[in-house]
Amino acid sequence: MRQIHDSLRLIDIDQPLEGFRKFIGAWVCRVDGTTLLVDPGPAATIPRLAEQLRQDGIGRVDHVLLTHIHLDHAGGTGHFLRHFPEARVNCHPRGIPHLTAPQKLWEESKKVLGKVAEAYGEMEPVPEASIAWRERIPAGGGMIEAIETPGHAAHHVSYRVGDILFAGEVCGVYVPLDGGFYCRPATPPPFRHGTFRNSITRVEALGVKLVCIGHYGSRQDVAEVFERARRQLDFWVETAERHFRAGSDPFEEAVLAELIANDPDMARWTSLPEDIRARERYFCFNSIRGIRMYLEKEKGNRARR
Repeated sequence: MRQIHDSLRLIDIDQPLEGFRKFIGAWVCRVDGTTLLVDPGPAATIPRLAEQLRQDGIGRVDHVLLTHIHLDHAGGTGHFLRHFPEARVNCHPRGIPHLTAPQKLWEESKKVLGKVAEAYGEMEPVPEASIAWRERIPAGGGMIEAIETPGHAAHHVSYRVGDILFAGEVCGVYVPLDGGFYCRPATPPPFRHGTFRNSITRVEALGVKLVCIGHYGSRQDVAEVFERARRQLDFWVETAERHFRAGSDPFEEAVLAELIANDPDMARWTSLPEDIRARERYFCFNSIRGIRMYLEKEKGNRARR
């Protein structure tokens, strides 16, 4: 557990997969005696998360705030409630049915993620009485604000707690490195460029002082985080569109090679440890695939006009 300041901590949830370290984390925030947990992570690591919380003297969790229902963020929610049954889960309404009856989501996740899904662990249903969607949640003397930020997923939500933003993946993925960082957007299918861009603008307008990122860590250079996210998203789409028009094949490999060479925010690619670089290649391909599918859909829409 890493303490960011007195009321905010990050718990590493390293996975039993090569390169899946310093990648997934659960945020614990205390607000006037109310304990919040943002994204408990996959099912497989819930016992370790619960043990870490208790070792840190946390015997009660009041609210579980889900940014989205992908396995690496919310797959362990049902399991977590076995350890902390008093917790109330906040989730976008489009995600709730997939958590109360998760079998379809689990089967689809296995098809898409394969061994990664198996390592994350099978989901367990969240009791209907424990989950709801609220845009404003009282916490001590303050209020948690849930902000819809579709883009990474159609049901993606960010949370503002005072001057802190729990951004999920709206600001991309960061890998902290000595003397700097590597970052990239997270644009898996289905991706919509304008929708994602608008979500970045929406959270930028909140005026927060700290951004807590789903993958991974926190950033105090708030203005730069939002500007970087927007600039990099546009650059990835422009690069992919150029290769799409040229008919590059294999598409994902060609786009990634150009991004590594020309995206300044990926300049530390060669500084990534080999196992993390392999992980990032896997997820970069998925993000590029999301952009390609978006471009294909836009081309089809233009043809029908």
